[in-house]
Amino acid sequence: MNHRNRLMAAAVAMSFTATAYAAPSAEEVKQLGASLLPWGAEKAGNKDGTIPAYTGQIKVPASYDPKKPGVRPDPFADEKPMFSIDAKNMDKYADQLSDGVKAMLRKYQTFRLDVYPSHRTMVYPKWVQDNSIKNATSCKAVDDELALEGCFSGVPFPIPKKGIEVMWNHVVKYSAPESWTARFEAWVVDAGGNPILQGSQIAAYSSPFYNAKLTGPVPKGTDFFNYRHDSTAPARKAGEKLLILESTKMGSGSTRVWQYLPGQRRVKLSPDLAYDTPNPQAGGASTMDDARAFAGALDRFNFTLVGKREMFIPYNTFKMQAGGSCTNKVRLKPNHLNPDCVRWELHRVWVVEAVPKKGVRHIYAKRRMYFDEDAPGAGLSDGYDATGKVHRVNMVYPYPMYEVEAQGTDMFTTYDLGTGAYVEQVSAAETGGWHTIPRKPSTYYTADAMAADGIR
Repeated sequence: MNHRNRLMAAAVAMSFTATAYAAPSAEEVKQLGASLLPWGAEKAGNKDGTIPAYTGQIKVPASYDPKKPGVRPDPFADEKPMFSIDAKNMDKYADQLSDGVKAMLRKYQTFRLDVYPSHRTMVYPKWVQDNSIKNATSCKAVDDELALEGCFSGVPFPIPKKGIEVMWNHVVKYSAPESWTARFEAWVVDAGGNPILQGSQIAAYSSPFYNAKLTGPVPKGTDFFNYRHDSTAPARKAGEKLLILESTKMGSGSTRVWQYLPGQRRVKLSPDLAYDTPNPQAGGASTMDDARAFAGALDRFNFTLVGKREMFIPYNTFKMQAGGSCTNKVRLKPNHLNPDCVRWELHRVWVVEAVPKKGVRHIYAKRRMYFDEDAPGAGLSDGYDATGKVHRVNMVYPYPMYEVEAQGTDMFTTYDLGTGAYVEQVSAAETGGWHTIPRKPSTYYTADAMAADGIR
């Protein structure tokens, strides 16, 4: 190749790179706060009127008692399903269903989607909105796109151009201004339809990434997920403790996990509790990174942004939360949750496809994820096996938290289509619900603190 041809080839390569990895244009950035909401979602509804324009308002029911912050009455309790989707009519709605949902409809004759009017109930504080707009031109994914730099305490990429940017928005989702806590449960419903309690925990969660007092960018390497729980049941797990810390500087070992085992009276580092390691509270029905449709480090997959589409996803799931009508007995049915308990709505979602990087082993040969444009933590995902069939389906169940400008998006299920079993985790339906608390000191989320509390 002569010198002129080499220059032309370099120019073509640079042009391709600029096109494939273009940053938001100045015109796009100007739309934030106008036709686009500060976090990047489209303000307008869809052409058919089946997805409403965003208003930022939700009428809190008069029955809401601030003294019981974990119990949030359903503002849409009087609404009835507009229609239902089952195996008989699913082809009519095929473009708005994930492969995993369609597989469940075909496999389980008792499974259906009750579709209700859509309501866009995600709300962000003003400081998060302002920081999200700043991030459109400031926030960068660096170090092989596995670290955040120059990012303010807001949605990292309000105008995502790459799959990994949507994934960063998902894992660094905004949930609460301080911390939140609950006594929650994890249940496995086995292939025979028997609900089995896997664990009952007192949990606390915080995101140091979100700090209203921080005026500049969040320091590189700041944790976005601090989580600790203390097990109280069943008897075989009582006294165990778990600590998970996740950083905005990802890579091997960036998810730090410690366990306290009362029989050993010591805390041990547990680096294997990550990626596709079976979740210890899932009875073999899900992996660690199945949590919340995808959880943990992003370093083992290549992510492709497929685009945005309208999809049916669980939303405003008040009946499944504390104070709702769907108790454990009502909700936990064979093969899947009771369809009467799950509210489905039509929302615009970002679609991301993930395949393992070359030389990386993972139980899923492919994943496809669908994350809500308003609440990046909400949505669902499908995990495919090596034959191209859907192996597992993950669903998240969001709801607005009245006492703060935030949305709870951590309760989730994983359905194993091979065995017919499923796991429901982070459920506080019968334990008082999730509620916000003042931010705990950073020392609370340390192995030393967990050890001291365990030995007492």
